[in-house]
Amino acid sequence: MTKNKIAVLLLGILTVICFSVVTTSAQAVYGSVSGTVTDSAGASIPDATVTITSVERQSVDTVTTNSDGFYVKDRLLPGLYTIKVEKQNFKAGLTERVTVNLDAQTKIDATLEAGQVSEVVTILSDGELLKTDRADVATTFSSREVAELPILDRNFTKLILLTPGTQQQLWNHAASENPQGSTQTIVNGQTFSGTGYQLDGTDNRDVILGIIVINPTFDSVGETKITSSNYDAEFGQAIAGVASVQTKSGTNNFRGSVFEYLQRDRFQARNPFSQFAVNSLTGKAIPDTKRDQFGGSIGGPIIKNRLFFFGDYQGTRATQGGSRLLTVPTALARTGNLSEYGDNFVNPTTRLEYTNRTIPACGPGQTAAANGCLSPQALNVLRLLPNPTGPGTVDNFVAAGSETFNNDIFNVRIDSRISDNFNLFGRFSRAKFTLDGPTAFGEGGGPELVSLGGSSKTNNTSLATGFDYSLTPTTVLDVRFGYFNYKVNVLPFDYQTTPATAAGIPGLNFDDFSSGLFAGFVNTGNRDINFGSGLGVN
Repeated sequence: MTKNKIAVLLLGILTVICFSVVTTSAQAVYGSVSGTVTDSAGASIPDATVTITSVERQSVDTVTTNSDGFYVKDRLLPGLYTIKVEKQNFKAGLTERVTVNLDAQTKIDATLEAGQVSEVVTILSDGELLKTDRADVATTFSSREVAELPILDRNFTKLILLTPGTQQQLWNHAASENPQGSTQTIVNGQTFSGTGYQLDGTDNRDVILGIIVINPTFDSVGETKITSSNYDAEFGQAIAGVASVQTKSGTNNFRGSVFEYLQRDRFQARNPFSQFAVNSLTGKAIPDTKRDQFGGSIGGPIIKNRLFFFGDYQGTRATQGGSRLLTVPTALARTGNLSEYGDNFVNPTTRLEYTNRTIPACGPGQTAAANGCLSPQALNVLRLLPNPTGPGTVDNFVAAGSETFNNDIFNVRIDSRISDNFNLFGRFSRAKFTLDGPTAFGEGGGPELVSLGGSSKTNNTSLATGFDYSLTPTTVLDVRFGYFNYKVNVLPFDYQTTPATAAGIPGLNFDDFSSGLFAGFVNTGNRDINFGSGLGVN
Protein backbone atom coordinates (compact mmCIF):
# COMPACT_ATOMS: atom_id res chain seq x y z
CA MET A 1 0.00 0.00 0.00
CA THR A 2 1.42 3.39 -1.02
CA LYS A 3 1.79 6.34 1.33
CA ASN A 4 -1.00 8.20 -0.50
CA LYS A 5 -3.40 5.28 0.03
CA ILE A 6 -2.51 5.12 3.72
CA ALA A 7 -3.14 8.84 4.09
CA VAL A 8 -6.50 8.54 2.35
CA LEU A 9 -7.46 5.61 4.61
CA LEU A 10 -6.55 7.51 7.79
CA LEU A 11 -8.44 10.58 6.57
CA GLY A 12 -11.47 8.43 5.84
CA ILE A 13 -11.39 6.86 9.31
CA LEU A 14 -11.12 10.30 10.95
CA THR A 15 -14.02 11.57 8.83
CA VAL A 16 -16.20 8.62 9.87
CA ILE A 17 -15.34 9.24 13.53
CA CYS A 18 -16.17 12.95 13.30
CA PHE A 19 -19.50 12.57 11.56
CA SER A 20 -20.66 9.45 13.37
CA VAL A 21 -20.45 11.31 16.66
CA VAL A 22 -23.26 13.60 15.52
CA THR A 23 -25.83 10.84 15.94
CA THR A 24 -24.33 8.78 18.75
CA SER A 25 -25.25 9.13 22.42
CA ALA A 26 -22.54 6.79 23.74
CA GLN A 27 -20.92 8.21 26.86
CA ALA A 28 -19.45 5.36 28.85
CA VAL A 29 -17.32 7.66 31.02
CA TYR A 30 -19.64 10.65 31.12
CA GLY A 31 -23.09 11.78 32.11
CA SER A 32 -25.30 14.53 30.74
CA VAL A 33 -28.04 17.01 31.65
CA SER A 34 -31.01 18.13 29.60
CA GLY A 35 -34.25 19.96 30.08
CA THR A 36 -36.80 22.41 28.78
CA VAL A 37 -36.98 26.10 29.62
CA THR A 38 -40.46 27.68 29.71
CA ASP A 39 -42.15 30.78 31.04
CA SER A 40 -44.84 30.87 33.73
CA ALA A 41 -47.52 30.32 31.08
CA GLY A 42 -45.81 27.15 29.80
CA ALA A 43 -44.52 28.64 26.54
CA SER A 44 -41.07 27.58 25.37
CA ILE A 45 -38.20 30.07 25.68
CA PRO A 46 -35.70 29.76 22.82
CA ASP A 47 -32.10 31.08 22.84
CA ALA A 48 -31.86 31.04 26.64
CA THR A 49 -28.32 30.71 27.98
CA VAL A 50 -27.75 27.65 30.18
CA THR A 51 -24.54 27.73 32.24
CA ILE A 52 -23.45 24.43 33.79
CA THR A 53 -20.77 24.73 36.49
CA SER A 54 -18.99 21.86 38.24
CA VAL A 55 -19.16 22.25 42.01
CA GLU A 56 -15.92 20.31 42.55
CA ARG A 57 -13.79 21.66 39.67
CA GLN A 58 -15.49 24.98 38.85
CA SER A 59 -15.30 24.15 35.16
CA VAL A 60 -17.99 25.95 33.13
CA ASP A 61 -19.96 24.77 30.08
CA THR A 62 -22.50 26.91 28.25
CA VAL A 63 -25.28 25.85 25.88
CA THR A 64 -28.38 27.57 24.49
CA THR A 65 -31.94 26.35 24.14
CA ASN A 66 -33.35 25.58 20.70
CA SER A 67 -36.61 26.80 19.20
CA ASP A 68 -38.53 24.40 21.46
CA GLY A 69 -36.77 25.65 24.59
CA PHE A 70 -34.82 22.41 24.86
CA TYR A 71 -31.16 22.14 25.87
CA VAL A 72 -28.74 19.28 26.40
CA LYS A 73 -25.09 19.06 27.51
CA ASP A 74 -23.29 15.78 27.02
CA ARG A 75 -19.89 14.57 28.25
CA LEU A 76 -19.96 15.81 31.81
CA LEU A 77 -17.87 14.03 34.40
CA PRO A 78 -20.10 12.48 37.09
CA GLY A 79 -20.51 14.72 40.10
CA LEU A 80 -22.40 17.76 41.40
CA TYR A 81 -23.26 20.70 39.17
CA THR A 82 -25.01 24.06 39.35
CA ILE A 83 -27.29 25.00 36.44
CA LYS A 84 -28.14 28.63 35.77
CA VAL A 85 -30.62 29.68 33.06
CA GLU A 86 -30.66 33.29 31.80
CA LYS A 87 -32.79 35.11 29.25
CA GLN A 88 -33.37 38.82 28.71
CA ASN A 89 -36.57 40.12 30.39
CA PHE A 90 -36.68 37.10 32.70
CA LYS A 91 -35.32 36.48 36.17
CA ALA A 92 -32.40 34.04 36.14
CA GLY A 93 -33.22 30.51 37.32
CA LEU A 94 -30.64 28.71 39.48
CA THR A 95 -30.69 24.98 40.30
CA GLU A 96 -28.04 23.92 42.80
CA ARG A 97 -26.38 20.56 43.50
CA VAL A 98 -27.59 18.69 40.45
CA THR A 99 -26.24 15.14 40.44
CA VAL A 100 -24.87 13.88 37.13
CA ASN A 101 -24.47 10.10 37.01
CA LEU A 102 -22.29 7.86 34.88
CA ASP A 103 -23.79 6.90 31.51
CA ALA A 104 -27.10 8.58 32.38
CA GLN A 105 -28.96 11.80 31.60
CA THR A 106 -30.33 14.01 34.36
CA LYS A 107 -33.40 16.02 33.35
CA ILE A 108 -33.61 19.53 34.82
CA ASP A 109 -36.45 21.75 33.59
CA ALA A 110 -36.65 25.45 34.40
CA THR A 111 -39.59 27.85 34.56
CA LEU A 112 -38.55 31.50 34.37
CA GLU A 113 -40.49 34.41 35.80
CA ALA A 114 -40.73 37.78 34.10
CA GLY A 115 -38.32 40.34 35.53
CA GLN A 116 -34.74 41.59 35.46
CA VAL A 117 -32.07 39.09 34.48
CA SER A 118 -29.99 40.37 37.41
CA GLU A 119 -32.53 38.83 39.78
CA VAL A 120 -31.97 35.15 40.61
CA VAL A 121 -34.66 32.67 41.57
CA THR A 122 -33.55 29.37 43.10
CA ILE A 123 -35.30 26.42 41.49
CA LEU A 124 -35.76 23.34 43.65
CA SER A 125 -35.35 20.15 41.65
CA ASP A 126 -34.06 16.65 42.33
CA GLY A 127 -33.97 15.73 38.66
CA GLU A 128 -36.40 13.50 36.87
CA LEU A 129 -36.18 9.88 38.05
CA LEU A 130 -37.91 8.37 35.01
CA LYS A 131 -35.41 7.55 32.26
CA THR A 132 -36.56 8.58 28.81
CA ASP A 133 -33.24 8.71 26.96
CA ARG A 134 -32.46 4.97 27.20
CA ALA A 135 -34.06 1.62 28.03
CA ASP A 136 -31.26 -0.08 29.96
CA VAL A 137 -31.82 -1.78 33.31
CA ALA A 138 -29.04 -0.69 35.63
CA THR A 139 -27.97 -0.10 39.21
CA THR A 140 -25.77 2.90 39.99
CA PHE A 141 -23.52 3.23 43.03
CA SER A 142 -22.12 6.58 44.04
CA SER A 143 -18.63 7.02 45.46
CA ARG A 144 -20.06 7.28 48.96
CA GLU A 145 -22.16 4.13 48.60
CA VAL A 146 -19.15 2.16 47.35
CA ALA A 147 -17.06 3.32 50.32
CA GLU A 148 -19.73 2.63 52.96
CA LEU A 149 -21.19 -0.71 51.85
CA PRO A 150 -20.12 -3.47 54.30
CA ILE A 151 -17.81 -5.47 52.01
CA LEU A 152 -15.13 -6.75 54.38
CA ASP A 153 -12.46 -7.58 51.79
CA ARG A 154 -13.15 -4.40 49.76
CA ASN A 155 -13.55 -6.49 46.61
CA PHE A 156 -15.24 -4.37 43.96
CA THR A 157 -16.59 -7.30 41.92
CA LYS A 158 -18.91 -8.24 44.80
CA LEU A 159 -20.92 -5.08 44.11
CA ILE A 160 -22.28 -6.79 41.01
CA LEU A 161 -24.13 -9.24 43.27
CA LEU A 162 -26.25 -6.32 44.51
CA THR A 163 -27.80 -6.00 41.06
CA PRO A 164 -31.16 -7.79 40.49
CA GLY A 165 -30.84 -10.89 38.35
CA THR A 166 -27.31 -11.80 39.44
CA GLN A 167 -25.87 -14.74 41.33
CA GLN A 168 -22.38 -15.98 42.10
CA GLN A 169 -20.93 -18.75 39.95
CA LEU A 170 -20.87 -22.10 41.78
CA TRP A 171 -17.19 -22.54 40.88
CA ASN A 172 -14.35 -20.05 40.55
CA HIS A 173 -11.11 -19.91 38.66
CA ALA A 174 -8.18 -21.46 40.46
CA ALA A 175 -6.46 -19.13 42.89
CA SER A 176 -3.30 -19.54 40.80
CA GLU A 177 -4.98 -17.72 37.88
CA ASN A 178 -7.09 -15.39 39.98
CA PRO A 179 -5.14 -14.54 43.15
CA GLN A 180 -7.06 -11.28 43.57
CA GLY A 181 -10.23 -13.31 44.19
CA SER A 182 -12.42 -11.64 41.57
CA THR A 183 -15.99 -12.87 41.88
CA GLN A 184 -17.43 -14.67 38.87
CA THR A 185 -21.04 -13.58 38.51
CA ILE A 186 -23.90 -14.93 36.41
CA VAL A 187 -26.14 -12.16 35.09
CA ASN A 188 -29.66 -13.17 34.04
CA GLY A 189 -28.52 -16.75 33.51
CA GLN A 190 -25.69 -15.85 31.13
CA THR A 191 -22.14 -17.13 31.55
CA PHE A 192 -19.86 -15.14 33.85
CA SER A 193 -17.41 -14.55 30.99
CA GLY A 194 -20.10 -12.60 29.16
CA THR A 195 -19.98 -9.77 31.68
CA GLY A 196 -18.07 -6.78 30.36
CA TYR A 197 -15.88 -4.61 32.56
CA GLN A 198 -15.16 -1.00 31.65
CA LEU A 199 -12.68 1.27 33.41
CA ASP A 200 -12.84 4.90 32.30
CA GLY A 201 -14.47 3.82 29.06
CA THR A 202 -11.81 1.26 28.12
CA ASP A 203 -11.94 -2.53 28.27
CA ASN A 204 -11.01 -4.06 31.63
CA ARG A 205 -11.72 -7.77 31.07
CA ASP A 206 -9.17 -10.48 30.39
CA VAL A 207 -10.19 -12.18 27.14
CA ILE A 208 -8.98 -15.64 28.21
CA LEU A 209 -10.28 -15.95 31.76
CA GLY A 210 -13.22 -13.56 31.34
CA ILE A 211 -12.52 -11.82 34.66
CA ILE A 212 -11.70 -8.27 35.65
CA VAL A 213 -8.11 -7.09 35.14
CA ILE A 214 -7.89 -4.10 37.49
CA ASN A 215 -10.16 -4.66 40.47
CA PRO A 216 -10.72 -0.99 41.36
CA THR A 217 -9.90 0.20 44.86
CA PHE A 218 -12.88 1.70 46.66
CA ASP A 219 -11.05 5.00 47.14
CA SER A 220 -10.55 5.35 43.37
CA VAL A 221 -14.16 4.71 42.32
CA GLY A 222 -15.94 7.94 41.46
CA GLU A 223 -19.09 6.16 40.38
CA THR A 224 -20.04 2.77 38.99
CA LYS A 225 -22.97 1.62 36.91
CA ILE A 226 -23.88 -2.05 36.57
CA THR A 227 -26.18 -2.68 33.60
CA SER A 228 -27.93 -6.04 33.45
CA SER A 229 -29.85 -5.67 30.16
CA ASN A 230 -30.56 -3.40 27.19
CA TYR A 231 -27.13 -1.76 27.33
CA ASP A 232 -25.92 0.40 24.46
CA ALA A 233 -24.27 -0.98 21.32
CA GLU A 234 -20.89 0.39 22.37
CA PHE A 235 -20.68 -2.50 24.88
CA GLY A 236 -20.78 -5.05 22.06
CA GLN A 237 -18.35 -7.49 23.67
CA ALA A 238 -20.75 -8.15 26.54
CA ILE A 239 -23.59 -10.68 26.38
CA ALA A 240 -24.55 -10.72 30.06
CA GLY A 241 -24.00 -7.46 31.96
CA VAL A 242 -21.69 -4.47 31.96
CA ALA A 243 -19.87 -3.03 34.97
CA SER A 244 -18.70 0.50 34.12
CA VAL A 245 -16.43 2.38 36.51
CA GLN A 246 -15.43 6.02 36.35
CA THR A 247 -12.38 6.74 38.48
CA LYS A 248 -12.21 9.87 40.60
CA SER A 249 -10.68 13.09 39.35
CA GLY A 250 -9.15 15.86 41.39
CA THR A 251 -11.08 18.96 42.45
CA ASN A 252 -10.29 22.60 43.14
CA ASN A 253 -9.64 21.71 46.78
CA PHE A 254 -7.03 19.36 48.18
CA ARG A 255 -8.73 16.32 49.67
CA GLY A 256 -7.42 13.04 50.95
CA SER A 257 -8.19 9.95 52.99
CA VAL A 258 -6.36 7.36 55.10
CA PHE A 259 -7.72 4.00 56.21
CA GLU A 260 -6.75 0.71 57.81
CA TYR A 261 -8.84 -2.40 58.45
CA LEU A 262 -7.65 -5.22 60.73
CA GLN A 263 -8.94 -8.79 61.08
CA ARG A 264 -7.50 -11.45 63.44
CA ASP A 265 -7.94 -15.20 64.09
CA ARG A 266 -8.88 -14.58 67.72
CA PHE A 267 -12.30 -13.46 66.47
CA GLN A 268 -12.93 -16.59 64.35
CA ALA A 269 -14.74 -19.80 65.28
CA ARG A 270 -13.09 -23.21 65.20
CA ASN A 271 -13.79 -25.83 62.56
CA PRO A 272 -15.13 -28.68 64.76
CA PHE A 273 -13.83 -31.39 62.40
CA SER A 274 -10.24 -30.28 61.74
CA GLN A 275 -9.61 -27.78 64.55
CA PHE A 276 -10.92 -29.75 67.53
CA ALA A 277 -7.51 -29.88 69.24
CA VAL A 278 -4.75 -27.39 69.97
CA ASN A 279 -1.70 -27.75 67.73
CA SER A 280 1.26 -28.85 69.84
CA LEU A 281 3.70 -26.70 67.86
CA THR A 282 1.78 -23.43 67.69
CA GLY A 283 -0.37 -23.75 70.80
CA LYS A 284 -3.40 -22.69 68.74
CA ALA A 285 -6.44 -24.52 67.47
CA ILE A 286 -6.79 -22.10 64.54
CA PRO A 287 -3.68 -21.53 62.39
CA ASP A 288 -2.33 -17.98 62.30
CA THR A 289 -4.84 -15.78 60.48
CA LYS A 290 -4.67 -12.04 60.03
CA ARG A 291 -5.60 -9.50 57.40
CA ASP A 292 -4.48 -5.90 57.25
CA GLN A 293 -5.78 -3.55 54.56
CA PHE A 294 -4.45 -0.03 54.48
CA GLY A 295 -4.00 2.88 52.13
CA GLY A 296 -5.07 6.37 51.28
CA SER A 297 -5.77 8.88 48.54
CA ILE A 298 -5.08 12.49 47.68
CA GLY A 299 -6.35 14.78 44.97
CA GLY A 300 -6.44 18.45 44.15
CA PRO A 301 -5.64 21.17 41.65
CA ILE A 302 -2.39 21.59 39.75
CA ILE A 303 -3.80 24.69 38.07
CA LYS A 304 -7.04 26.03 39.53
CA ASN A 305 -10.09 25.38 37.33
CA ARG A 306 -7.90 23.84 34.61
CA LEU A 307 -5.62 20.98 35.65
CA PHE A 308 -6.34 18.39 38.37
CA PHE A 309 -4.75 15.24 39.76
CA PHE A 310 -5.88 12.27 41.83
CA GLY A 311 -3.96 9.29 43.19
CA ASP A 312 -4.61 6.47 45.61
CA TYR A 313 -2.91 3.38 47.01
CA GLN A 314 -4.19 0.25 48.72
CA GLY A 315 -2.08 -2.47 50.31
CA THR A 316 -3.03 -5.82 51.79
CA ARG A 317 -0.94 -8.04 54.03
CA ALA A 318 -2.87 -11.19 54.86
CA THR A 319 -2.20 -14.56 56.46
CA GLN A 320 -5.05 -17.02 56.12
CA GLY A 321 -4.98 -20.19 58.18
CA GLY A 322 -6.47 -23.45 57.00
CA SER A 323 -6.76 -27.06 58.12
CA ARG A 324 -7.91 -30.34 56.61
CA LEU A 325 -8.87 -33.76 57.90
CA LEU A 326 -7.25 -36.21 55.46
CA THR A 327 -6.17 -39.81 55.00
CA VAL A 328 -2.55 -41.02 54.81
CA PRO A 329 -1.13 -44.58 54.68
CA THR A 330 -0.63 -46.28 57.99
CA ALA A 331 2.81 -47.28 59.25
CA LEU A 332 2.15 -50.89 58.23
CA ALA A 333 0.96 -49.90 54.77
CA ARG A 334 4.21 -48.02 54.16
CA THR A 335 6.04 -51.35 54.31
CA GLY A 336 3.79 -52.78 51.63
CA ASN A 337 1.51 -54.66 54.01
CA LEU A 338 -2.04 -53.55 53.17
CA SER A 339 -3.83 -56.09 55.35
CA GLU A 340 -5.36 -53.32 57.47
CA TYR A 341 -7.41 -52.21 54.45
CA GLY A 342 -9.38 -55.44 54.02
CA ASP A 343 -9.65 -57.98 51.22
CA ASN A 344 -10.00 -55.55 48.34
CA PHE A 345 -6.35 -55.89 47.38
CA VAL A 346 -5.10 -58.63 45.09
CA ASN A 347 -2.68 -61.18 46.53
CA PRO A 348 0.45 -61.50 44.35
CA THR A 349 -0.07 -65.24 43.99
CA THR A 350 -3.81 -65.05 43.21
CA ARG A 351 -4.76 -66.87 40.03
CA LEU A 352 -6.50 -64.68 37.42
CA GLU A 353 -9.33 -66.80 36.00
CA TYR A 354 -9.79 -64.82 32.77
CA THR A 355 -6.15 -65.36 31.76
CA ASN A 356 -5.83 -68.84 33.26
CA ARG A 357 -2.50 -67.81 34.76
CA THR A 358 -1.07 -66.66 38.07
CA ILE A 359 0.32 -63.16 38.82
CA PRO A 360 4.05 -63.44 39.38
CA ALA A 361 5.42 -63.01 42.87
CA CYS A 362 7.20 -59.81 43.83
CA GLY A 363 10.03 -58.94 41.47
CA PRO A 364 13.67 -58.23 42.34
CA GLY A 365 14.05 -55.33 44.75
CA GLN A 366 10.35 -55.22 45.63
CA THR A 367 9.09 -55.43 49.19
CA ALA A 368 6.88 -58.46 49.69
CA ALA A 369 3.97 -58.23 52.08
CA ALA A 370 0.74 -59.98 52.88
CA ASN A 371 -1.25 -58.26 50.14
CA GLY A 372 1.10 -56.36 47.88
CA CYS A 373 4.53 -55.65 46.43
CA LEU A 374 6.21 -52.24 46.64
CA SER A 375 9.26 -51.20 44.62
CA PRO A 376 12.04 -49.08 46.15
CA GLN A 377 10.70 -46.12 44.18
CA ALA A 378 7.22 -46.58 45.66
CA LEU A 379 8.68 -46.80 49.15
CA ASN A 380 10.65 -43.58 48.56
CA VAL A 381 7.50 -41.77 47.42
CA LEU A 382 5.58 -43.00 50.45
CA ARG A 383 8.28 -41.57 52.69
CA LEU A 384 7.32 -38.10 51.39
CA LEU A 385 3.90 -38.45 52.98
CA PRO A 386 3.57 -37.61 56.68
CA ASN A 387 2.76 -40.16 59.34
CA PRO A 388 -0.80 -40.40 60.68
CA THR A 389 -1.71 -38.10 63.55
CA GLY A 390 -4.70 -40.20 64.58
CA PRO A 391 -5.88 -43.82 64.67
CA GLY A 392 -7.49 -45.83 61.90
CA THR A 393 -7.00 -46.08 58.15
CA VAL A 394 -9.36 -43.26 57.12
CA ASP A 395 -9.39 -39.61 58.24
CA ASN A 396 -6.29 -40.21 60.28
CA PHE A 397 -4.30 -37.04 59.56
CA VAL A 398 -4.92 -33.38 60.44
CA ALA A 399 -2.98 -30.87 58.33
CA ALA A 400 -2.76 -27.20 59.30
CA GLY A 401 -0.91 -24.20 57.92
CA SER A 402 -1.21 -20.59 56.80
CA GLU A 403 -1.27 -18.99 53.36
CA THR A 404 0.17 -15.51 52.76
CA PHE A 405 -1.34 -12.95 50.41
CA ASN A 406 0.10 -9.53 49.66
CA ASN A 407 -1.11 -6.98 47.17
CA ASP A 408 -0.31 -3.42 46.22
CA ILE A 409 -2.59 -1.36 43.96
CA PHE A 410 -2.26 2.25 42.91
CA ASN A 411 -4.02 4.59 40.47
CA VAL A 412 -2.92 7.97 39.13
CA ARG A 413 -5.22 10.22 37.12
CA ILE A 414 -4.81 13.62 35.46
CA ASP A 415 -7.68 15.74 34.11
CA SER A 416 -7.17 18.88 32.06
CA ARG A 417 -9.62 21.49 30.86
CA ILE A 418 -7.47 22.93 28.09
CA SER A 419 -10.26 25.17 26.79
CA ASP A 420 -14.02 25.42 26.93
CA ASN A 421 -14.14 23.07 23.92
CA PHE A 422 -11.23 20.74 24.73
CA ASN A 423 -11.03 18.24 27.63
CA LEU A 424 -8.22 15.73 28.18
CA PHE A 425 -7.68 12.94 30.73
CA GLY A 426 -5.23 10.14 31.44
CA ARG A 427 -5.07 7.35 34.02
CA PHE A 428 -2.55 4.64 34.89
CA SER A 429 -3.22 1.72 37.23
CA ARG A 430 -1.04 -1.13 38.48
CA ALA A 431 -2.04 -4.09 40.65
CA LYS A 432 0.50 -6.54 42.04
CA PHE A 433 -0.56 -9.71 43.88
CA THR A 434 1.53 -12.40 45.55
CA LEU A 435 -0.16 -15.56 46.83
CA ASP A 436 1.92 -18.27 48.53
CA GLY A 437 0.20 -21.31 50.02
CA PRO A 438 1.30 -24.56 51.69
CA THR A 439 0.25 -28.09 50.81
CA ALA A 440 -1.18 -30.59 53.26
CA PHE A 441 1.69 -33.09 52.94
CA GLY A 442 4.64 -30.72 52.81
CA GLU A 443 7.23 -32.19 50.43
CA GLY A 444 4.65 -34.76 49.38
CA GLY A 445 2.30 -32.11 48.09
CA GLY A 446 -1.33 -33.00 48.50
CA PRO A 447 -4.31 -30.66 48.53
CA GLU A 448 -3.93 -26.97 49.33
CA LEU A 449 -4.76 -25.92 52.88
CA VAL A 450 -6.47 -22.67 51.91
CA SER A 451 -6.67 -21.85 48.19
CA LEU A 452 -3.34 -22.66 46.54
CA GLY A 453 -0.49 -25.12 46.97
CA GLY A 454 2.38 -23.11 45.52
CA SER A 455 2.85 -19.49 44.55
CA SER A 456 1.19 -17.10 42.13
CA LYS A 457 2.57 -13.69 41.25
CA THR A 458 0.47 -11.25 39.26
CA ASN A 459 1.38 -7.88 37.80
CA ASN A 460 -1.59 -6.27 36.06
CA THR A 461 -1.49 -2.86 34.40
CA SER A 462 -4.08 -0.62 32.76
CA LEU A 463 -3.79 2.65 30.88
CA ALA A 464 -6.61 4.87 29.67
CA THR A 465 -6.38 8.25 27.98
CA GLY A 466 -8.60 10.31 25.76
CA PHE A 467 -9.96 13.69 24.82
CA ASP A 468 -13.15 15.25 23.53
CA TYR A 469 -13.26 18.32 21.36
CA SER A 470 -16.40 20.23 20.41
CA LEU A 471 -16.13 20.93 16.68
CA THR A 472 -19.56 22.59 16.49
CA PRO A 473 -22.50 22.90 18.90
CA THR A 474 -23.83 19.60 17.51
CA THR A 475 -20.60 17.72 16.67
CA VAL A 476 -18.09 16.39 19.18
CA LEU A 477 -14.92 14.43 18.44
CA ASP A 478 -14.37 11.86 21.21
CA VAL A 479 -11.13 9.83 21.06
CA ARG A 480 -10.13 7.25 23.64
CA PHE A 481 -7.23 4.79 23.93
CA GLY A 482 -6.97 1.90 26.35
CA TYR A 483 -4.35 -0.72 27.13
CA PHE A 484 -4.21 -3.50 29.71
CA ASN A 485 -1.97 -6.44 30.55
CA TYR A 486 -3.05 -9.42 32.67
CA LYS A 487 0.21 -11.12 33.66
CA VAL A 488 0.20 -14.15 35.95
CA ASN A 489 3.27 -16.23 36.87
CA VAL A 490 2.33 -19.49 38.62
CA LEU A 491 4.80 -21.88 40.23
CA PRO A 492 3.99 -25.18 41.98
CA PHE A 493 5.20 -25.70 45.53
CA ASP A 494 8.00 -28.03 44.34
CA TYR A 495 9.38 -25.95 41.47
CA GLN A 496 13.09 -26.60 40.74
CA THR A 497 13.17 -29.63 43.03
CA THR A 498 13.90 -33.20 41.88
CA PRO A 499 12.01 -35.56 44.21
CA ALA A 500 11.26 -38.02 41.40
CA THR A 501 14.97 -38.36 40.61
CA ALA A 502 15.75 -38.71 44.32
CA ALA A 503 13.13 -41.46 44.56
CA GLY A 504 14.81 -43.34 41.70
CA ILE A 505 12.16 -42.61 39.05
CA PRO A 506 13.93 -41.69 35.78
CA GLY A 507 12.76 -39.42 32.97
CA LEU A 508 10.66 -36.99 35.02
CA ASN A 509 12.99 -34.33 36.45
CA PHE A 510 15.21 -33.25 33.55
CA ASP A 511 14.71 -29.44 33.55
CA ASP A 512 12.88 -26.65 35.39
CA PHE A 513 9.72 -27.19 33.39
CA SER A 514 9.52 -30.82 34.51
CA SER A 515 10.81 -30.28 38.02
CA GLY A 516 8.88 -31.31 41.10
CA LEU A 517 6.92 -34.35 42.06
CA PHE A 518 4.48 -35.75 39.53
CA ALA A 519 0.80 -35.77 40.45
CA GLY A 520 -0.74 -39.07 41.45
CA PHE A 521 -2.76 -40.91 44.04
CA VAL A 522 -2.65 -43.93 46.31
CA ASN A 523 -5.88 -45.90 46.36
CA THR A 524 -6.64 -47.31 49.78
CA GLY A 525 -9.91 -48.89 48.75
CA ASN A 526 -11.90 -46.43 50.88
CA ARG A 527 -10.22 -43.18 49.87
CA ASP A 528 -7.81 -41.81 47.25
CA ILE A 529 -4.75 -40.03 48.66
CA ASN A 530 -3.68 -37.23 46.32
CA PHE A 531 -0.04 -36.24 46.31
CA GLY A 532 2.36 -34.26 44.12
CA SER A 533 1.32 -31.14 42.24
CA GLY A 534 -1.17 -30.78 39.42
CA LEU A 535 -4.70 -29.81 38.46
CA GLY A 536 -7.14 -31.39 40.88
CA VAL A 537 -4.36 -32.14 43.35
CA ASN A 538 -3.56 -28.66 44.64
